[in-house]
Amino acid sequence: MNFRIFVEKKKEFNVEARELFEDLKENLFIKKLSNIRIVNIYDIFNIEKRELKNAKKIVFSEITVDNVYDEMDLSGKEWFAVEYLPGQYDQRADSALQCLNLISKKNRNAGVKSGKLIIFEGSISSEDIEKIKKYYINSIEMKEKDLSVLEENVETENKSEIEIYKGFTDYKKEELEKFLKNMELAMTFEDLEFIQNYFRETEKRDPTETEIKVLDTYWSDHCRHTTFETKINDIEFEAGKYKKLFQETFDKYIESRKYHYEKKEADRPITLMDLATIFGKEQRKRGKLDDMEVSDEINACSVFVDVEINGKNEKWLMQFKNETHNHPTEIEPFGGASTCIGGAIRDPLSGRTYVYQAMRISGSADPRENIEDTLPGKLPQKVITRGAAHGFSSYGNQIGLTTTHVTEVYDEGYKAKRLETGLVIGAAPIGNIRRDKPLKSDVIILLGGKTGRDGCGGATGSSKEHSHESFEKCSAEVQKGNAITERKIQRLFRNEAVTKLIKKCNDFGAGGVSVAIGELADGLEIDLDKVPVIYTGLNGTELVISESQERIAVVVTRKDAEKFISLAEEENLEATVVARVTDKNRLVMTWKNKKIVDISRKFLNTNGALAETEIFVKMPDKKVPLIREVNGKNFREKFINNIKTLNTCSQKGLAEMFDSTIGASTVLMPYGGRYQLTPADVSVQKFPVQDGITNTASMAAHGYNPEISKWSPFHGALYAVIESVSKITAAGGDYKKIRFTFQEYFERLGKNKEKWGKPFSALLGAYYAQKEFMLPSIGGKDSMSGTFNDLNVPPTLISFAVNTVNAEHVISPEFKAAGNNIYLIRHGIDDSFMPDIQEIMENYDYIHKNILEGNIISAMALKQGGIGEAAAKMCFGNKIGAEINIEEEEFFRLNYGAIIVESETELENKNAVLIGKTISSEEMRVNGEVIELSELIENWESVLEMIFPSKLHIKTESLKEFPVKNNILKEGTAAKIKHAKPRAGILVFPGNNCEYDTVKVFENNGAVADTVIFNNMSQSNIEDSINRIIHQISNSQILVLPGGFSAGDEPDGSAKFIAAVLRNKGVSKAIEKFLKRDGLILGICNGFQALIKSGLLPYGKITELEENSPTLTYNSIGRHVSKIVPTKIVSNRSPWLSGMNVGDIHKIAMSHGEGRLIVDSETAEKLFENGQVITQYVDLNGNPTMDSVYNPNNSDYAIEGLISENGRILGKMGHSERTGTNLYKNIKGNKDQNIFINGIKYFK
Repeated sequence: MNFRIFVEKKKEFNVEARELFEDLKENLFIKKLSNIRIVNIYDIFNIEKRELKNAKKIVFSEITVDNVYDEMDLSGKEWFAVEYLPGQYDQRADSALQCLNLISKKNRNAGVKSGKLIIFEGSISSEDIEKIKKYYINSIEMKEKDLSVLEENVETENKSEIEIYKGFTDYKKEELEKFLKNMELAMTFEDLEFIQNYFRETEKRDPTETEIKVLDTYWSDHCRHTTFETKINDIEFEAGKYKKLFQETFDKYIESRKYHYEKKEADRPITLMDLATIFGKEQRKRGKLDDMEVSDEINACSVFVDVEINGKNEKWLMQFKNETHNHPTEIEPFGGASTCIGGAIRDPLSGRTYVYQAMRISGSADPRENIEDTLPGKLPQKVITRGAAHGFSSYGNQIGLTTTHVTEVYDEGYKAKRLETGLVIGAAPIGNIRRDKPLKSDVIILLGGKTGRDGCGGATGSSKEHSHESFEKCSAEVQKGNAITERKIQRLFRNEAVTKLIKKCNDFGAGGVSVAIGELADGLEIDLDKVPVIYTGLNGTELVISESQERIAVVVTRKDAEKFISLAEEENLEATVVARVTDKNRLVMTWKNKKIVDISRKFLNTNGALAETEIFVKMPDKKVPLIREVNGKNFREKFINNIKTLNTCSQKGLAEMFDSTIGASTVLMPYGGRYQLTPADVSVQKFPVQDGITNTASMAAHGYNPEISKWSPFHGALYAVIESVSKITAAGGDYKKIRFTFQEYFERLGKNKEKWGKPFSALLGAYYAQKEFMLPSIGGKDSMSGTFNDLNVPPTLISFAVNTVNAEHVISPEFKAAGNNIYLIRHGIDDSFMPDIQEIMENYDYIHKNILEGNIISAMALKQGGIGEAAAKMCFGNKIGAEINIEEEEFFRLNYGAIIVESETELENKNAVLIGKTISSEEMRVNGEVIELSELIENWESVLEMIFPSKLHIKTESLKEFPVKNNILKEGTAAKIKHAKPRAGILVFPGNNCEYDTVKVFENNGAVADTVIFNNMSQSNIEDSINRIIHQISNSQILVLPGGFSAGDEPDGSAKFIAAVLRNKGVSKAIEKFLKRDGLILGICNGFQALIKSGLLPYGKITELEENSPTLTYNSIGRHVSKIVPTKIVSNRSPWLSGMNVGDIHKIAMSHGEGRLIVDSETAEKLFENGQVITQYVDLNGNPTMDSVYNPNNSDYAIEGLISENGRILGKMGHSERTGTNLYKNIKGNKDQNIFINGIKYFK
């Protein structure tokens, strides 16, 4: 039977409805709107009524926070409903289906569709409704839902034939031009003529639709960098002040070419790609780049590094990669940004490294602009920037990727098309990685997700110039991310038994099967009928070019295929042999036993017709942005305005959306100091060592200023490189160990030689910087489609600098104490605004030496706001003031490469200029002008607060306190049966991501840690997983539910998947027996949610919940929150807390979206009286608080953790497992809350 149910959050918990209400009032000015209701719609198919009754309370709703309706009376109401477009991935429906399969075997044929019903209250007109629809419904991903229809999206097998374009080889020019236009191909007309000639002269037949689409994809700018590979025939520099500089730099580039290519130089065309890569090639030939891995697999930048583990060096491979998803994010912000980071991860992941570190650099126009100013055919900037942040963070948080540096660059040029960039770093012991050439009879295995319709045409779409009309046709081009599946691949590839089977590997991104498998070997036969699919209605062409995510193609020998597939299944992953390697040097694809692609490798590798161009480099304008004019009537106004520009203001609310502590490897938090207000300019993570302790860390920084780049792309790129190097140096890194990767993003160039001059000039500037620093770029990513009608993105070359560092030597930028010296380490700049890089390098050597010696204790590189910005931000973190004396022009001037440092001693260096002292009063005194830090902070935080709130802006109830009784652990509390090494069973469900940190902390403290992977690929897998969990519980002393996002925290509520498993009769009975024999249970974050929603907390047993039962729901601020907050022990009446005292305060990592504990007054009083409330969120004075700065989720009574009445079950939101040496160095306090050793000692 088929049913529809409606699930609505109770008013006090409907954060989504509240946010939309405020959004519409603020941005659409619908003043008479009085309330909004958002109701989740579930269409459920092929399910029995009895099963549905059970599913309503276990899967689709929570009695504590939801109301469930079988029908909705909408008569007399204003409303509309929405649902995903057919073929779009719906994580909510997918997770609901997984939960249905868990609770009953009878649900194996069930289906689910989800939607939303929006109901409006107040005096609202039909015009208002249409206005809201236009704002709310992104037609790229969703449509209006007809509530009179209850139908499953059932696709039948596609029985159509793939079209052969008869007569194609005989088309005249006009017919080819018409064909190019009608097919909406990304290739050029010359490419199409080239293809026509190939099929006429070589194949002597007409091509299939699939062959044309494959060539369009394979040769797209996105996949083959055709713009960067275009031959440059003539280069002209406009006469003017900078011509000599540009020409001399170009001459040096020619010298580099001659050195590298020698006699073959004349035969090698000058291209943007050559200019981008030549210095790295030169350095390698000179023997100065021996740390770079050279391989046929170009998955990411790869360097060999030494990682110190337990005092000994081991050889590891470190890989890093930057990726963009500009076009997809522009049209579907959440999906585009989420698959940006997903795609970035899969590059080093396919290189068999474990990805553990990320940065996000995005570009937007002003997100505060009025909705009325939105361009036709575009989404509002606020919608794009918020949706993209949510998409990127959601994916990264789910997969468990530490993201510690997040910056959004604002420039009106990004109204043409958004910038969405991610940089990731992965690493693995070199012994885990095998690189072998595929041979005849080897097979290709498709691993991971199934193939859908999403992403069809993504590569070509990202390669096109766009207009109002083209945006309306892009719905299939945006991929949909499934982080849970990619997390499983991460786990699989961390197993050296798996990676040693892999000869070669490629991830599925742009181009789908045609590229991911098509690149693996010269000769391939691909059987498309074996490709696992989401939708049976896909035709052969769609199967070939679909860019469905979370798929990886793996080459193994035929004899290893079965073993590989078996190991994949252990990680709950599907793996299927879909192709074989041949010796015929042809790419062949069959569908329904017919060849639909049969192309020679030689032709495929031409990358299309040879493209040629000319270049004209314009001189920069006379108005130089390095000399700044800050608005303001007086110095005070100028100072405040300088720190409240879009590119200098606080982005704390944005940064906190990203998990910055998972992996227990974070050396610097995004914001540091006692008040966590000084931003760190680098990302620093310790290497992901599983066995042992390391202080070796990877450090990354970026540089880019759109104002300089618009003035002069040459200078913009040069200063981008300098900025990235300066940030590494200021944090304690050795600049001489840096390797670069660049991100280029420019307008569509066409045949305009002046436009071509912009990326050429930028790459020339980057070449100059590399040459001067003697540091190479070893990778990069170009995106050359930043045009919308007549609008263009600013010339964008972002420099990413990456190196390794000892975490002991890392320093943070916040001022440490009053009475210290403040120095400006500066350098010379000539009349062409070129910095003296030799002098900069001398300065950086001096800074690095003094950091190592302890003479420099904090430092910050100058950026867009000059000294004024840097000095203020250094004050904010600890609210230590500064007295500075310097000329006003110097205070605001752009001076990239210069660094402000704090020292307890005198620094003797010709370029170290004493500009002031730190002071104890919370103020800045500049040239006699006094400004309170509180005023500066308020202005700095206010700019983007309504876009990315950093604190709760609704009134919260005052904290009611209850008397605490029975909160002291009795002496001698211990288990009856002792164990020398207690066994901890750690259950890993789809979506969990904290298991590695949890295993490590238990093993480091003396336990045996076993993980049980829950496999739900089939009913038999589910039954086997249940049995393995029961067995593990029976053989463990400790049961652990780690953090994460089980089933993606869907459907609309965290931990439902885990709670459904715990309620299984067999598992429930095993837990009951486990507790009777003194077993301990621990649940952190997602695990805490599962304990609450199963009844284990606070009741001590699995039980049905009642309407007033405590629960955990969405953070009141309406987003994921990642930060470190103080919590206080208020009861130690548990074996888990036996080594701690009531009143102890710890600084604990928080990272969750649903951590708000809801508990009524009567229950709370009882919990406090029983000593079951163990920890509370407290302010800096140690007082329990409802202030969202310290109580990040707005939990009732500031409760952070609970225990069962007997004390043996503990649940808490804070990640006590995320601990280690040299972590969170810019946060002071006791960060080691070792509940784990206490749990282990209980059994000894």
